[in-house]
Amino acid sequence: MEKGSIIGLPVSLVGVFVGAIIKGADPVALFTNVPALLIVIVGSIGATLLSTPMKEAKFGTFGKVMKGAEFPTEDTITKLVAMTNTARTGGLLALESETKSIEDPFFRKAVQLAVDGTDPAILKRVLKTEIAAKKERHKGPQTFWTNLGVFAPTFGIIGAVFGLMATMSHLDDPALIGHGIAGAFVATFWGVFLANGVYLPAANKLKRMTAEEAAYMEMIVAGVLELQAGTSPRVMEGLLQSYIKVSEDKKAA
Repeated sequence: MEKGSIIGLPVSLVGVFVGAIIKGADPVALFTNVPALLIVIVGSIGATLLSTPMKEAKFGTFGKVMKGAEFPTEDTITKLVAMTNTARTGGLLALESETKSIEDPFFRKAVQLAVDGTDPAILKRVLKTEIAAKKERHKGPQTFWTNLGVFAPTFGIIGAVFGLMATMSHLDDPALIGHGIAGAFVATFWGVFLANGVYLPAANKLKRMTAEEAAYMEMIVAGVLELQAGTSPRVMEGLLQSYIKVSEDKKAA
């Protein structure tokens, strides 16, 4: 599980609901107001499905947000440096047997193209196209969660409007007015909380994961091109290690 996700979500929940208790609010009332939950959750899902293709409505991607993604960058660099040593003594064809043992499909394809004698310009174009295609495919789930985050607060307002309308119909009974107003704002709470505490953070995490995967794939492309060019192992390692430093700098920024 990704540490940021498994820590972030519980911290968000604790902060909000403990804060609500301290403020004197009744958290139980937030969960028992079924109409408010229906308006916000079902309404925002419906609007999101209307605005995006059904194939992009992937609730299962939330599991990816919680699980995270780890890329074997160091292992891949080690393999590429070792391949460079092999290729310098036996040529690229000497890597034929090693190619079959590579688990990562993209990495295996890149090395196989090099072993097959593919022109470097064509190899680069093929692999870059695959990276671009993957980034484009990942935009669907990212947009889905972003749209949920955009629509949820609006449906929260709609729920509050309905609650206030119902309250106004009981103006002759002052005892119900305060209770009705409090209930009306439950929908607003859920809309804002789900958008900023769940939906939009999930979209941002998916975007970050896509960027990290693309950077990992770009490193493979650079390494295989250097492999084709007959770059020395030391230069190869220095070049690929720079990708790790750039990635760490981006995380620290």
